[in-house]
Amino acid sequence: MELQNNNHSVFSLNYHLVLVVKYRRKVIDDDISARLREIFEYIQPTYKITLQEWNHDQDHIHALFSSHPKSELTKFLNAYKSASSRLIKKEYPQIREKLWNEYFWSRSFCLISTGGAPIEVIRKYIESQGSK
Repeated sequence: MELQNNNHSVFSLNYHLVLVVKYRRKVIDDDISARLREIFEYIQPTYKITLQEWNHDQDHIHALFSSHPKSELTKFLNAYKSASSRLIKKEYPQIREKLWNEYFWSRSFCLISTGGAPIEVIRKYIESQGSK
């Protein structure tokens, strides 16, 4: 297990995040996934989050990331979903045709701590997403 530390603590906080496109619309391709990842990596330092693994299917993304104990995960997720939705719809206007409203992401999300499974098992699972 790889531990991180700061002046007062040692920690290993890893999470598996799944975000789903509104109405499960199949709008994510490799280019859009790459842009969504760039946005994630741009926002992550503000919240002391580090992306470990990223992959996608046509209607959702998977992200494996680590965080600092003081990270405010829900604030990060709200900031990410808001910024990525706004930028993706602006940069890829064809997506608007496939969505009924202004939303890109579903309101819900799945965030699972990865303490129950070895990190490599989760990494391999995420790597295999989107492949038949």
